[in-house]
Amino acid sequence: MSQSTSKKRLSREDSQAQTRARLSETAQQLFVENGYGGTSIRDIAERAGYSQGAFYSNFASKEELLLSLLRGHMEAEAVQLSSLMDSEGRTPEQILTELESWAATLNHDADWCMLSIELQLHANRSPVFATEFQAVWDAHRAGLGRVVGKLFATVKRQPPEDPEELAAAFMALTHGLALQRVGKGPDSSGRLIVLFLRGLIAAAAPLE
Repeated sequence: MSQSTSKKRLSREDSQAQTRARLSETAQQLFVENGYGGTSIRDIAERAGYSQGAFYSNFASKEELLLSLLRGHMEAEAVQLSSLMDSEGRTPEQILTELESWAATLNHDADWCMLSIELQLHANRSPVFATEFQAVWDAHRAGLGRVVGKLFATVKRQPPEDPEELAAAFMALTHGLALQRVGKGPDSSGRLIVLFLRGLIAAAAPLE
């Protein structure tokens, strides 16, 4: 039996998932290199090694692909944070230390930092995309808000603002620090984010 026939064939679902993942990865690279407006569906399909028909079999438009990238990134981030907060048997200080370690990795993916800018710029230009973008963003903010609320409950402190508002502020801080970072020097964003969080906790009133 030849090597080619001995290899297990991909199922239709697996093959489509592989194609979708390849198109998404390629689109992210091109959006970062050329901007959203400077990247066509043909560019994405050709670099990924597929036809435009294969693109449309997976995504209705560039905007749908862009939203898919955003949703996937935010869902992965929410899962990481929820897992960190759901682990039992740790002191508040241990949780904050782990949060700092996690936050320190947020801006390591330079491509995602650039893509997040493209997302927001396109949302400003396209009202239809802005509505869908805001829905995904609001869901992520709500998820992070639950994490923030749980953290304050764990340390037995009253959040100084609505947890979702605090989550939105930390999201803005993360993106702002990423934009201001120049070159490849040390990334202090994780330490700064948790420094602000520690300050809020220290100043917060105890739960009654």
